[in-house]
Amino acid sequence: MLNAPTRVYNNMTYISVEISPSLAEIQRQTVGEVRTHLSKFRVECRDAADRSGWGDVDQQPCWVIMLEVLDNLPHDLIYSENQVSPWMEVWVGKKHDRETHSELFKPLQDSLITRCVEIMDWEKDHSNQSGSVSMARSIWSKVFPKPRRCWLPTGCLRLLEVLHGVLPKMSLIASDFSYLPDVRIPGERAPLVSTKKNGSSLDYGSYLDAKGDADIFFPTDFWLLERIDHYCSGQLKMHKDNSSKQGKKRRTITLDTSSFMEEFGLPTKTRTKDGYNPLLDDFKNTKFYLSVPTHNIK
Repeated sequence: MLNAPTRVYNNMTYISVEISPSLAEIQRQTVGEVRTHLSKFRVECRDAADRSGWGDVDQQPCWVIMLEVLDNLPHDLIYSENQVSPWMEVWVGKKHDRETHSELFKPLQDSLITRCVEIMDWEKDHSNQSGSVSMARSIWSKVFPKPRRCWLPTGCLRLLEVLHGVLPKMSLIASDFSYLPDVRIPGERAPLVSTKKNGSSLDYGSYLDAKGDADIFFPTDFWLLERIDHYCSGQLKMHKDNSSKQGKKRRTITLDTSSFMEEFGLPTKTRTKDGYNPLLDDFKNTKFYLSVPTHNIK
């Protein structure tokens, strides 16, 4: 209303998909403070990753904005005994006659986890690695075995599969943490798990110890996010995909938050007298991911 031409404001619709009923009500009240907004805004209290809540496919162009959404989505943990052994799913179960939990390792069987692993290992599967290199890696892993643990953004994959399916012409803006400091939990893309006790933060060394009111959030691997985005649009083909259907090409870019704000924000209005600018100088561990469609290939 303040910055766009009147015709844009009059023709726009803003939809908030919020899974929390209490937060959905706060959003209604906040936006409703400007009365003219109410006819252009609505809150849908549901899970955005649930395909059934979206209805029919919408072919109209739109923007999807996700600010600090990815770090709270579900992740799955996989494990490998060494550098070349196959990945296994990590399950959590209770020990017999005990209240403590322990990890169980099982072969990959969940289809969402399997797709995510294929996307993550896509470059390795398509590389022209020689047999001698593969043999050297195998020998090295036996002499110096190094177990691997990896957290997969399966919640992100599920969400983007749904969004690309129901909003094929969407443009996407996502912003989140690219890394998290002082993470004690082992594994690639491991989460920060913490709670507050007596006003002080306590970080856990194991997610198995986190019960009740612990906060759990994950760093976003923006390289992998781009791969997932291209996979969900159909642009990135897995080696097992023999279909002739071609996907939709997308133009993507990842920017540091300071670069994004310099380009699209108003940094001159947030600069302090001593030259410090929180819009540019803070949030060093966050990035923006932009993804827009180019054209459809028939």
